[in-house]
Amino acid sequence: MEKAFWLFKKDIASELRTRYAINAQVMFIVVTISVILFSIGNEKITNYLAGGLFWVVVFFTAMSGLSRAFVSEEERGTSFTLQLIASPSTVLGGKLLFNLILVFSMNLIIAFLYSALFETFVIKNLPLFITAFILGNTGTGIAATLIAAIIAKANTKGTLYPVLSFPILLPLFLTLVEVTKQSMDGSTFSDVSPELAVLVCYIGIMSVAGFMLFDFIWKD
Repeated sequence: MEKAFWLFKKDIASELRTRYAINAQVMFIVVTISVILFSIGNEKITNYLAGGLFWVVVFFTAMSGLSRAFVSEEERGTSFTLQLIASPSTVLGGKLLFNLILVFSMNLIIAFLYSALFETFVIKNLPLFITAFILGNTGTGIAATLIAAIIAKANTKGTLYPVLSFPILLPLFLTLVEVTKQSMDGSTFSDVSPELAVLVCYIGIMSVAGFMLFDFIWKD
C-alpha cells in the first residue's frame, strides 16, 4: 500500500505539472455541455433524456483522459522501471487510485454544471442518485484503468481505447441510466435493488479480474 500510494503521488505530481488529462477532460466537459445547450436551444427536453445525456457526457469525458494512466508511462519510457521496482498489484493499485480521484473530480464538475444549466435534470430521490453516482464512478475508474493497461503498448491508442471501452462499460452505463430515471421518479432503494446489485457485482467482478489478470497484462 505504501508503494501504491507513492506511485499515486508520482502520477498526481506529473499530472499537475503537465495537466494533460485535466485540461483534456475540462475542455471536453465545457464543449460537450455547450453543444448540447446550443442544440436544444429554446426547446425543453424531458427529464429522462436529460438524465441519459448526463451519463453520455460522463462516458466520453472519461474516454478523453483516463487512458493516460499507463500511456504516459510508455511515452516516457518508465514502464520497464516500474516493472523492476514494484509488483503488478502495486502498480495497479496506484494507477487505480489516481484514475478514481480523477474521475470523481471531473464528474463532480459535470454534475454541478449539469444541474445548474439543465432545468429538467431534477432528482427527487437524491440519496439514490448519489449512491448510483458513487458506484458508477467507481466502476468506470476500475474498468478504464484496466483498458488503459491493455492498450498502452498499442500503436493506435487513441482509437483503440473507446472501441474497447464501449462494450465493457455499456452494461454499467445502461444500468446507471435506469437508476437515474428511477431517482428522478422518486423511487426507493428497494425498487431498484436489482440494478444496484448489478452495479455492485460489476465493481466486484472487474476488481477481482483486474488484480488476477493484471500481471499478464502488465508484463506482456
